[in-house]
Amino acid sequence: MALLLNIHPENPQERLIKQVVEHLKSGGIIIYPTDTIYGMGCSIFEHKAIEKIAKFKKVDTKKAQLSFICNDLSDLSQYARQIDTPTYRLLKQNLPGPFTFILNASKEVPKILQSKKNTIGLRIPDNKIAMAIVAALGHPILSSSLPGEMIEEYTDPELMVETFGHIADIVIDGGIGGMLPSTIVDCTNGEFEIIREGKGVLEY
Repeated sequence: MALLLNIHPENPQERLIKQVVEHLKSGGIIIYPTDTIYGMGCSIFEHKAIEKIAKFKKVDTKKAQLSFICNDLSDLSQYARQIDTPTYRLLKQNLPGPFTFILNASKEVPKILQSKKNTIGLRIPDNKIAMAIVAALGHPILSSSLPGEMIEEYTDPELMVETFGHIADIVIDGGIGGMLPSTIVDCTNGEFEIIREGKGVLEY
């Protein structure tokens, strides 16, 4: 059964963030809050954890709709290639925020996650807990949405422990989660295309 950690949404406790990071570095899986819905995540360098999430979601790691939760725009430039000036402006204007940007992946993306399309979804959520974890970890978290059928399954951390405690090592309680996912924006072909409407209004 997963451990439920109560972390303050405005002032995340350093010792608890450190505990989460230690779990991630040892191949653990966490459920954590973002500025949209709660996400399930692991270190992008822990292959067994990635495979465990993919198996749980019943998807191929190279086809799965998994995204990187990044700390800042320098992370984006590391894991995405050829970000032109208009795209960079769009990212800078809307991040941190409730958006997932689909970009062309760089060679820095671990091979287990390199898809045939060679693209990657990148996020910088406006959430202090998520940002504290990524900053302390030193590299992005691989993130996936929770496969809940009822709203309570992906908004209530205590219920998440019951529902997903067999897959996650830690469930972070950072308050009741949102019900809208991120808006997904495809930036891979030089134009910006919204491929899923979610939370947030994209500013150009």
